[in-house]
Amino acid sequence: MRNYIVVALSVVFFFSCSSDSVEVVTVPNMESTEEPVDNTNDGGSNSDNSNDNSDNTSQEVDVTVYGDDLESDGSDFDNGVMRGLTPIQFAAEMKTGWNLGNSLDAEGPDETFWGNPRITKEMVDAVANRGFTTLRLPVTWRFHQGDAPNYAVEIAWLDRVEEVVNYARANDMYVIVNVHHDDPWIIPTQAESDGVKDRLAKLWTQIAVRFRDYSDYVIFETLNEPRHENTPEEWSGGTVEGRDMVNAYHQVSLDAIRATGGNNETRKIMISTYAASTVPVAMDALIIPNNDPNTMVSLHSYFPFPFTLEGTDTTWGSSQDRADLLAEMNRIKTRFSDRGMAVVLGEWSSANQNNIEDRLAHAEYYSQLAAERGFASIWWDNGDTSANRDGLAIFDRDNMTFTFDNIADILIRANE
Repeated sequence: MRNYIVVALSVVFFFSCSSDSVEVVTVPNMESTEEPVDNTNDGGSNSDNSNDNSDNTSQEVDVTVYGDDLESDGSDFDNGVMRGLTPIQFAAEMKTGWNLGNSLDAEGPDETFWGNPRITKEMVDAVANRGFTTLRLPVTWRFHQGDAPNYAVEIAWLDRVEEVVNYARANDMYVIVNVHHDDPWIIPTQAESDGVKDRLAKLWTQIAVRFRDYSDYVIFETLNEPRHENTPEEWSGGTVEGRDMVNAYHQVSLDAIRATGGNNETRKIMISTYAASTVPVAMDALIIPNNDPNTMVSLHSYFPFPFTLEGTDTTWGSSQDRADLLAEMNRIKTRFSDRGMAVVLGEWSSANQNNIEDRLAHAEYYSQLAAERGFASIWWDNGDTSANRDGLAIFDRDNMTFTFDNIADILIRANE
Protein backbone atom coordinates (compact mmCIF):
# COMPACT_ATOMS: atom_id res chain seq x y z
CA MET A 1 0.00 0.00 0.00
CA ARG A 2 1.34 3.41 -1.00
CA ASN A 3 1.86 5.87 1.86
CA TYR A 4 2.28 9.63 1.96
CA ILE A 5 5.20 10.44 4.23
CA VAL A 6 5.50 13.86 5.77
CA VAL A 7 9.16 14.68 6.21
CA ALA A 8 10.27 15.40 9.77
CA LEU A 9 10.97 19.05 10.37
CA SER A 10 13.62 20.66 12.49
CA VAL A 11 13.22 24.41 12.49
CA VAL A 12 14.31 27.40 14.50
CA PHE A 13 12.52 30.71 13.86
CA PHE A 14 14.27 33.86 15.08
CA PHE A 15 11.74 36.68 15.27
CA SER A 16 13.60 38.70 17.85
CA CYS A 17 16.70 38.44 19.94
CA SER A 18 14.70 37.95 23.12
CA SER A 19 15.95 34.59 24.36
CA ASP A 20 13.70 34.70 27.40
CA SER A 21 10.61 34.19 25.25
CA VAL A 22 10.86 30.68 23.91
CA GLU A 23 8.14 28.41 22.68
CA VAL A 24 8.55 24.84 21.51
CA VAL A 25 5.90 23.08 19.46
CA THR A 26 6.11 19.50 18.30
CA VAL A 27 5.34 18.53 14.72
CA PRO A 28 4.75 14.79 14.27
CA ASN A 29 6.03 12.92 11.27
CA MET A 30 2.74 11.26 10.41
CA GLU A 31 1.78 8.86 7.68
CA SER A 32 -1.68 8.71 6.17
CA THR A 33 -2.93 5.70 4.28
CA GLU A 34 -3.92 5.54 0.67
CA GLU A 35 -7.66 5.19 1.18
CA PRO A 36 -9.66 8.43 1.23
CA VAL A 37 -11.61 9.03 4.41
CA ASP A 38 -15.07 7.48 4.58
CA ASN A 39 -16.68 9.15 7.54
CA THR A 40 -20.02 7.56 8.32
CA ASN A 41 -20.77 8.40 11.94
CA ASP A 42 -22.92 11.40 12.89
CA GLY A 43 -21.52 14.88 13.13
CA GLY A 44 -18.40 14.38 11.04
CA SER A 45 -16.25 12.54 13.59
CA ASN A 46 -13.56 10.47 11.94
CA SER A 47 -12.74 8.39 14.98
CA ASP A 48 -14.33 5.18 13.73
CA ASN A 49 -13.09 5.47 10.18
CA SER A 50 -11.61 2.41 8.54
CA ASN A 51 -8.68 4.55 7.42
CA ASP A 52 -6.94 4.01 10.77
CA ASN A 53 -3.44 5.31 11.31
CA SER A 54 -2.94 3.58 14.65
CA ASP A 55 -0.18 1.33 13.30
CA ASN A 56 1.75 4.15 11.68
CA THR A 57 5.07 5.12 13.11
CA SER A 58 5.70 8.74 13.95
CA GLN A 59 8.63 10.85 14.97
CA GLU A 60 8.34 14.11 16.83
CA VAL A 61 10.55 17.09 16.25
CA ASP A 62 10.65 20.47 17.91
CA VAL A 63 9.88 23.72 16.14
CA THR A 64 11.19 26.52 18.33
CA VAL A 65 9.77 30.02 18.02
CA TYR A 66 11.64 32.93 19.59
CA GLY A 67 10.13 36.29 20.43
CA ASP A 68 6.90 37.80 21.64
CA ASP A 69 6.00 39.47 18.34
CA LEU A 70 4.58 36.29 16.84
CA GLU A 71 1.99 35.97 19.61
CA SER A 72 -1.26 37.91 19.42
CA ASP A 73 -1.77 40.72 21.91
CA GLY A 74 -5.32 39.43 22.28
CA SER A 75 -8.61 40.55 20.82
CA ASP A 76 -11.31 42.71 22.34
CA PHE A 77 -13.78 41.02 20.01
CA ASP A 78 -13.10 37.31 20.53
CA ASN A 79 -13.70 35.37 23.75
CA GLY A 80 -11.49 32.40 22.88
CA VAL A 81 -14.28 29.89 23.48
CA MET A 82 -14.27 26.54 21.66
CA ARG A 83 -17.84 25.23 21.61
CA GLY A 84 -17.16 21.63 20.68
CA LEU A 85 -19.42 21.67 17.62
CA THR A 86 -19.10 18.87 15.11
CA PRO A 87 -18.05 19.88 11.60
CA ILE A 88 -21.60 19.25 10.34
CA GLN A 89 -23.04 21.52 13.01
CA PHE A 90 -20.31 24.05 12.33
CA ALA A 91 -21.02 24.26 8.59
CA ALA A 92 -24.70 24.84 9.32
CA GLU A 93 -23.77 27.68 11.68
CA MET A 94 -21.59 29.38 9.04
CA LYS A 95 -24.64 29.93 6.80
CA THR A 96 -24.08 32.72 4.23
CA GLY A 97 -20.53 33.73 3.34
CA TRP A 98 -18.74 36.44 1.37
CA ASN A 99 -15.16 36.44 0.07
CA LEU A 100 -13.05 39.54 0.61
CA GLY A 101 -11.17 38.66 -2.55
CA ASN A 102 -8.40 40.40 -4.49
CA SER A 103 -7.18 42.33 -1.47
CA LEU A 104 -4.89 40.58 1.02
CA ASP A 105 -4.48 37.86 -1.61
CA ALA A 106 -3.23 40.26 -4.29
CA GLU A 107 -0.02 39.09 -5.93
CA GLY A 108 2.00 42.14 -5.02
CA PRO A 109 3.39 44.13 -2.12
CA ASP A 110 0.12 45.26 -0.53
CA GLU A 111 -3.64 44.81 -0.49
CA THR A 112 -4.34 47.63 -2.98
CA PHE A 113 -2.09 46.15 -5.69
CA TRP A 114 -5.03 44.86 -7.74
CA GLY A 115 -6.99 48.09 -7.49
CA ASN A 116 -9.25 47.46 -4.53
CA PRO A 117 -9.29 49.99 -1.69
CA ARG A 118 -7.65 49.27 1.63
CA ILE A 119 -9.89 47.12 3.82
CA THR A 120 -11.64 49.06 6.56
CA LYS A 121 -13.78 48.07 9.51
CA GLU A 122 -16.66 50.03 7.96
CA MET A 123 -16.41 47.81 4.89
CA VAL A 124 -16.71 44.60 6.89
CA ASP A 125 -19.42 46.17 9.06
CA ALA A 126 -21.52 46.83 5.95
CA VAL A 127 -21.23 43.21 4.81
CA ALA A 128 -22.11 41.89 8.26
CA ASN A 129 -25.00 44.31 8.70
CA ARG A 130 -26.48 43.10 5.41
CA GLY A 131 -26.75 39.64 6.96
CA PHE A 132 -23.61 37.76 5.92
CA THR A 133 -22.34 35.54 8.72
CA THR A 134 -19.02 34.24 7.34
CA LEU A 135 -16.06 36.15 5.93
CA ARG A 136 -13.50 34.23 3.90
CA LEU A 137 -10.24 36.15 4.02
CA PRO A 138 -7.89 35.02 1.24
CA VAL A 139 -4.26 35.83 2.06
CA THR A 140 -1.14 35.55 -0.10
CA TRP A 141 2.00 35.19 2.01
CA ARG A 142 4.93 34.87 -0.40
CA PHE A 143 5.53 38.61 -0.75
CA HIS A 144 5.77 38.92 3.03
CA GLN A 145 7.81 35.83 3.88
CA GLY A 146 11.58 35.67 4.24
CA ASP A 147 13.93 33.18 2.67
CA ALA A 148 15.03 29.76 3.85
CA PRO A 149 15.77 28.38 6.30
CA ASN A 150 13.35 30.28 8.56
CA TYR A 151 10.74 31.60 6.10
CA ALA A 152 9.82 34.21 8.69
CA VAL A 153 6.59 36.10 7.98
CA GLU A 154 6.75 39.87 8.35
CA ILE A 155 5.22 40.75 11.69
CA ALA A 156 3.53 43.79 10.13
CA TRP A 157 1.75 41.48 7.68
CA LEU A 158 0.59 39.14 10.44
CA ASP A 159 -0.61 42.20 12.33
CA ARG A 160 -2.61 43.39 9.32
CA VAL A 161 -4.20 39.98 8.76
CA GLU A 162 -5.16 39.86 12.42
CA GLU A 163 -6.56 43.38 12.24
CA VAL A 164 -8.95 42.36 9.46
CA VAL A 165 -9.85 39.16 11.30
CA ASN A 166 -10.86 41.37 14.21
CA TYR A 167 -13.08 43.45 11.92
CA ALA A 168 -15.03 40.25 11.30
CA ARG A 169 -14.98 39.12 14.91
CA ALA A 170 -16.29 42.52 16.03
CA ASN A 171 -19.37 41.60 14.00
CA ASP A 172 -19.54 38.08 15.42
CA MET A 173 -18.71 36.63 12.00
CA TYR A 174 -16.93 33.40 11.24
CA VAL A 175 -13.67 34.18 9.48
CA ILE A 176 -11.53 31.89 7.33
CA VAL A 177 -7.78 32.54 6.99
CA ASN A 178 -5.99 30.68 4.23
CA VAL A 179 -2.89 30.35 2.06
CA HIS A 180 -4.15 31.67 -1.27
CA HIS A 181 -1.99 32.68 -4.27
CA ASP A 182 1.16 30.92 -3.10
CA ASP A 183 0.94 28.34 -5.88
CA PRO A 184 4.24 29.33 -7.57
CA TRP A 185 6.12 27.65 -4.71
CA ILE A 186 3.54 25.06 -3.62
CA ILE A 187 4.36 22.76 -6.53
CA PRO A 188 2.74 19.31 -6.18
CA THR A 189 5.57 17.14 -7.45
CA GLN A 190 7.76 14.64 -5.65
CA ALA A 191 10.85 16.52 -6.78
CA GLU A 192 9.73 19.73 -5.05
CA SER A 193 7.95 18.16 -2.10
CA ASP A 194 10.65 18.30 0.59
CA GLY A 195 11.12 22.03 0.21
CA VAL A 196 7.40 22.72 -0.03
CA LYS A 197 6.64 20.72 3.11
CA ASP A 198 9.37 22.50 5.04
CA ARG A 199 8.13 25.95 4.04
CA LEU A 200 4.45 25.09 4.57
CA ALA A 201 5.10 23.78 8.07
CA LYS A 202 6.99 26.93 8.99
CA LEU A 203 4.35 29.19 7.47
CA TRP A 204 1.42 27.49 9.16
CA THR A 205 3.25 27.34 12.48
CA GLN A 206 3.56 31.12 12.44
CA ILE A 207 -0.06 31.71 11.39
CA ALA A 208 -1.34 29.22 13.94
CA VAL A 209 0.65 30.68 16.83
CA ARG A 210 -0.74 34.14 16.03
CA PHE A 211 -4.37 32.93 16.21
CA ARG A 212 -3.95 30.16 18.78
CA ASP A 213 -6.03 31.86 21.48
CA TYR A 214 -8.91 32.83 19.20
CA SER A 215 -12.26 31.06 19.45
CA ASP A 216 -13.53 28.50 17.00
CA TYR A 217 -15.05 31.34 14.96
CA VAL A 218 -11.59 31.57 13.36
CA ILE A 219 -11.12 28.81 10.78
CA PHE A 220 -7.98 27.80 8.90
CA GLU A 221 -7.92 26.66 5.27
CA THR A 222 -4.60 24.97 4.57
CA LEU A 223 -4.51 25.56 0.80
CA ASN A 224 -6.72 27.43 -1.66
CA GLU A 225 -6.66 25.69 -5.05
CA PRO A 226 -3.55 23.49 -4.79
CA ARG A 227 -2.49 22.43 -8.25
CA HIS A 228 0.40 22.22 -10.71
CA GLU A 229 0.11 25.48 -12.59
CA ASN A 230 0.38 25.66 -16.39
CA THR A 231 0.03 21.94 -16.95
CA PRO A 232 -2.62 20.18 -19.07
CA GLU A 233 -4.20 18.67 -15.95
CA GLU A 234 -4.25 21.91 -13.93
CA TRP A 235 -8.05 22.20 -13.84
CA SER A 236 -9.10 18.66 -14.73
CA GLY A 237 -8.24 16.88 -11.49
CA GLY A 238 -4.47 16.64 -11.80
CA THR A 239 -2.21 13.62 -12.09
CA VAL A 240 -1.79 10.82 -9.57
CA GLU A 241 1.45 12.41 -8.42
CA GLY A 242 -0.17 15.82 -8.11
CA ARG A 243 -3.10 14.54 -6.08
CA ASP A 244 -0.78 12.54 -3.83
CA MET A 245 1.38 15.58 -3.17
CA VAL A 246 -1.62 17.79 -2.39
CA ASN A 247 -2.68 15.25 0.23
CA ALA A 248 0.85 15.29 1.65
CA TYR A 249 0.86 19.09 1.81
CA HIS A 250 -2.43 19.11 3.68
CA GLN A 251 -0.92 16.58 6.08
CA VAL A 252 2.13 18.66 6.96
CA SER A 253 0.04 21.83 7.27
CA LEU A 254 -2.50 20.26 9.61
CA ASP A 255 0.24 18.67 11.71
CA ALA A 256 1.97 22.03 12.09
CA ILE A 257 -1.27 23.74 13.13
CA ARG A 258 -2.23 21.08 15.66
CA ALA A 259 1.28 21.05 17.14
CA THR A 260 0.98 24.68 18.25
CA GLY A 261 -1.51 23.59 20.88
CA GLY A 262 -4.12 25.64 22.67
CA ASN A 263 -7.31 26.15 20.70
CA ASN A 264 -5.52 24.98 17.56
CA GLU A 265 -5.71 21.41 18.85
CA THR A 266 -9.39 21.32 17.87
CA ARG A 267 -9.80 24.31 15.55
CA LYS A 268 -11.81 23.63 12.39
CA ILE A 269 -9.55 23.26 9.36
CA MET A 270 -10.75 23.26 5.75
CA ILE A 271 -9.06 20.73 3.46
CA SER A 272 -9.41 21.14 -0.32
CA THR A 273 -9.38 18.66 -3.14
CA TYR A 274 -6.85 19.07 -5.95
CA ALA A 275 -7.49 22.62 -7.27
CA ALA A 276 -10.54 22.62 -4.94
CA SER A 277 -12.18 20.83 -7.86
CA THR A 278 -15.43 18.89 -7.88
CA VAL A 279 -14.41 16.61 -10.72
CA PRO A 280 -14.82 13.00 -9.52
CA VAL A 281 -11.13 12.06 -9.72
CA ALA A 282 -10.20 14.99 -7.47
CA MET A 283 -12.95 14.34 -4.94
CA ASP A 284 -12.25 10.61 -4.81
CA ALA A 285 -8.53 11.18 -4.17
CA LEU A 286 -8.91 13.48 -1.17
CA ILE A 287 -7.42 12.15 2.06
CA ILE A 288 -8.24 13.81 5.36
CA PRO A 289 -4.97 13.98 7.34
CA ASN A 290 -4.97 11.63 10.33
CA ASN A 291 -8.74 11.24 9.89
CA ASP A 292 -8.85 14.45 11.89
CA PRO A 293 -12.34 14.90 13.40
CA ASN A 294 -12.27 18.70 13.13
CA THR A 295 -11.91 19.09 9.39
CA MET A 296 -14.25 20.24 6.64
CA VAL A 297 -13.98 19.63 2.91
CA SER A 298 -13.29 22.77 0.87
CA LEU A 299 -14.59 22.92 -2.71
CA HIS A 300 -14.97 25.59 -5.39
CA SER A 301 -17.90 25.03 -7.70
CA TYR A 302 -18.34 27.65 -10.40
CA PHE A 303 -21.03 25.63 -12.09
CA PRO A 304 -21.71 25.81 -14.95
CA PHE A 305 -18.38 27.33 -15.91
CA PRO A 306 -19.44 28.86 -19.28
CA PHE A 307 -22.12 30.86 -17.44
CA THR A 308 -20.38 31.68 -14.17
CA LEU A 309 -16.81 32.53 -15.23
CA GLU A 310 -15.95 31.83 -18.85
CA GLY A 311 -18.32 34.40 -20.31
CA THR A 312 -19.39 32.27 -23.26
CA ASP A 313 -22.97 31.77 -22.04
CA THR A 314 -25.08 34.57 -20.59
CA THR A 315 -28.32 32.67 -20.06
CA TRP A 316 -29.29 30.23 -17.33
CA GLY A 317 -32.53 28.73 -16.06
CA SER A 318 -33.76 26.03 -18.43
CA SER A 319 -34.94 22.69 -17.09
CA GLN A 320 -31.68 21.16 -18.33
CA ASP A 321 -29.64 23.87 -16.58
CA ARG A 322 -31.42 23.07 -13.33
CA ALA A 323 -30.99 19.33 -13.77
CA ASP A 324 -27.26 19.74 -14.39
CA LEU A 325 -26.78 21.90 -11.29
CA LEU A 326 -28.79 19.45 -9.21
CA ALA A 327 -26.53 16.63 -10.43
CA GLU A 328 -23.41 18.64 -9.46
CA MET A 329 -24.72 19.21 -5.94
CA ASN A 330 -25.72 15.59 -5.56
CA ARG A 331 -22.27 14.39 -6.64
CA ILE A 332 -20.78 16.44 -3.82
CA LYS A 333 -23.38 15.19 -1.36
CA THR A 334 -22.84 11.55 -2.30
CA ARG A 335 -19.05 11.77 -2.06
CA PHE A 336 -18.83 13.73 1.18
CA SER A 337 -22.04 14.57 3.04
CA ASP A 338 -23.45 11.06 2.83
CA ARG A 339 -20.22 9.88 4.47
CA GLY A 340 -20.64 12.30 7.37
CA MET A 341 -18.22 14.95 6.11
CA ALA A 342 -18.94 18.68 6.31
CA VAL A 343 -18.69 20.64 3.06
CA VAL A 344 -17.82 24.30 2.52
CA LEU A 345 -18.30 25.70 -0.97
CA GLY A 346 -15.58 28.26 -0.42
CA GLU A 347 -16.00 29.94 -3.79
CA TRP A 348 -18.90 30.31 -6.19
CA SER A 349 -20.48 33.23 -8.04
CA SER A 350 -21.50 34.40 -11.50
CA ALA A 351 -20.16 37.20 -13.67
CA ASN A 352 -22.10 40.36 -14.45
CA GLN A 353 -22.81 40.23 -18.17
CA ASN A 354 -25.86 42.50 -18.08
CA ASN A 355 -27.93 39.40 -17.41
CA ILE A 356 -29.29 40.03 -13.94
CA GLU A 357 -32.43 37.89 -14.28
CA ASP A 358 -30.33 34.86 -15.22
CA ARG A 359 -27.89 35.54 -12.38
CA LEU A 360 -30.77 35.82 -9.92
CA ALA A 361 -32.25 32.52 -11.09
CA HIS A 362 -28.88 30.80 -10.82
CA ALA A 363 -28.09 32.28 -7.40
CA GLU A 364 -31.47 31.30 -6.01
CA TYR A 365 -31.32 27.67 -7.14
CA TYR A 366 -27.64 27.27 -6.29
CA SER A 367 -27.95 28.65 -2.75
CA GLN A 368 -31.15 26.69 -2.19
CA LEU A 369 -29.54 23.39 -3.17
CA ALA A 370 -26.46 24.11 -1.05
CA ALA A 371 -28.53 25.00 2.02
CA GLU A 372 -30.72 21.92 1.66
CA ARG A 373 -27.61 19.73 1.70
CA GLY A 374 -26.01 21.45 4.67
CA PHE A 375 -23.21 23.03 2.64
CA ALA A 376 -21.84 26.36 3.79
CA SER A 377 -21.54 28.52 0.67
CA ILE A 378 -19.39 31.62 0.21
CA TRP A 379 -19.81 34.04 -2.70
CA TRP A 380 -16.58 34.99 -4.48
CA ASP A 381 -16.41 38.79 -4.61
CA ASN A 382 -13.33 40.26 -6.30
CA GLY A 383 -14.36 43.91 -6.01
CA ASP A 384 -15.21 44.30 -9.71
CA THR A 385 -18.85 45.26 -10.30
CA SER A 386 -18.43 46.08 -14.01
CA ALA A 387 -20.14 44.19 -16.81
CA ASN A 388 -17.56 41.66 -18.00
CA ARG A 389 -16.45 38.14 -17.23
CA ASP A 390 -14.44 39.44 -14.27
CA GLY A 391 -17.40 41.32 -12.80
CA LEU A 392 -18.04 39.00 -9.87
CA ALA A 393 -18.62 41.58 -7.14
CA ILE A 394 -21.98 42.29 -5.56
CA PHE A 395 -20.56 44.86 -3.11
CA ASP A 396 -19.01 48.22 -4.00
CA ARG A 397 -16.07 48.61 -1.62
CA ASP A 398 -15.51 52.27 -2.45
CA ASN A 399 -19.04 53.34 -1.61
CA MET A 400 -19.74 50.47 0.81
CA THR A 401 -23.07 49.66 -0.80
CA PHE A 402 -24.44 46.51 -2.40
CA THR A 403 -24.54 47.09 -6.15
CA PHE A 404 -26.42 43.82 -6.52
CA ASP A 405 -28.48 43.87 -3.36
CA ASN A 406 -31.01 41.52 -4.97
CA ILE A 407 -28.37 38.80 -5.21
CA ALA A 408 -27.28 39.43 -1.62
CA ASP A 409 -30.90 39.09 -0.53
CA ILE A 410 -31.23 35.71 -2.25
CA LEU A 411 -28.04 34.37 -0.66
CA ILE A 412 -29.08 35.41 2.83
CA ARG A 413 -32.69 34.22 2.58
CA ALA A 414 -31.54 30.74 1.49
CA ASN A 415 -30.01 30.18 4.93
CA GLU A 416 -32.66 31.79 7.14
